[in-house]
Amino acid sequence: MRQTFLARRALDLAITANALRPVRGARAAVPAFLAGMVATELAPQLLALNLADTATHVARHGIRGRADRAGLALAAASAGGLGAAILSAQRARSEVETALAEALGPGYADRLGPPPSPAGIRRDRDIAYAPGGKRFLLDVYRPRVPDDRPRPVLLQVHGGAWMYGSKDLQGLPLMVHLARRGWVCVAINYPLAPAARWPAHIVAAKRAVAWIREHIAGYGGDPGRLAVTGGSAGGHLAALLALTAGDSRFQPGFAEVDTSVQACVPHYGVYDFAASSGSRASAFRLRSVLARRVVGKDPDEFRAEYLAGSPLDRVTAAAPPFLVLHGEHDSLVPVREAREFARRLREVSANPVGYAELSGAQHAFDLLPSIRGAHVIRGVARFLEATVRPLTTPAREEGRAVAPRPR
Repeated sequence: MRQTFLARRALDLAITANALRPVRGARAAVPAFLAGMVATELAPQLLALNLADTATHVARHGIRGRADRAGLALAAASAGGLGAAILSAQRARSEVETALAEALGPGYADRLGPPPSPAGIRRDRDIAYAPGGKRFLLDVYRPRVPDDRPRPVLLQVHGGAWMYGSKDLQGLPLMVHLARRGWVCVAINYPLAPAARWPAHIVAAKRAVAWIREHIAGYGGDPGRLAVTGGSAGGHLAALLALTAGDSRFQPGFAEVDTSVQACVPHYGVYDFAASSGSRASAFRLRSVLARRVVGKDPDEFRAEYLAGSPLDRVTAAAPPFLVLHGEHDSLVPVREAREFARRLREVSANPVGYAELSGAQHAFDLLPSIRGAHVIRGVARFLEATVRPLTTPAREEGRAVAPRPR
């Protein structure tokens, strides 16, 4: 029993240590991410379990011998580490707020107007946005009470290494939050590799935009006020979508459709699709994942195709407002990739660019309900409401000055 208690505490400490300083290396990336994401985002729950298990053991068996003393020492160290993770998660509020103030100006919040009253929402499921079956279905989240004024729209693109994932599993807290605030949110499936080769993924995302342009008014949305978000591979697709409006390579048969968006918020996205930055991690992903499973073409012979699909290499002055979010300890997509993407955007974009690097955060930091996730959702909502402005806002109705509507 005492050896089992010691083993549990040792496992707790190992998980906590990985959360605070993830194990490095390509082979360790996935397990380091999975363990680290759970420990960082569920740190309060793990701390409570640690303390409850330790207290129960001491109450039942007392403290006898070296194993118990060692177990208590490990429990204390783990509790300290989880406490540090909780404090780190709390910093997300100020980190995101700083990014917003830098991008939009320190007085941006004064232009938002009062928040709308929270509303109930409804979900319209499994609507076909293009032929092709279940991978071309979308869901619409919208306020239950109709409104005469068209509502701004958010397109959510799921992640999963371009090979996995579903509209039902990601982005839900953000979409529910925004729908309660009067937005119409659209979550899509898209074709997955290796059955579907690149660029089928981005073509599908653009077909979803075409559907929104034609049909979203029937759900209360304004087709002219559209933002896009997504995480990981979805962050890549969201960023690429925002940077390639009207690119005929990604709009076969519908090149005339306006696929522009008014704002983009990629979470822990892949930006160096072509490994043009020289990063070893990006080059490893290019050879081991993209070339073998997603694109299916030699990255040297077909380099132009990889560059065309790389947000890092598609940055232009016409980029819409961006809020780039990335975790400091991301094991799957190194944070330096996001730093470089934000730097290039800031160099040339005529629109606001916000960058929030979240201390202590892993990949997929918004996947679980957490302290950090709540702060990020609040910040994303404020960014979108500042950039994808309603046609008539309370601020304008009261005669106060508001920022002009971004392109």
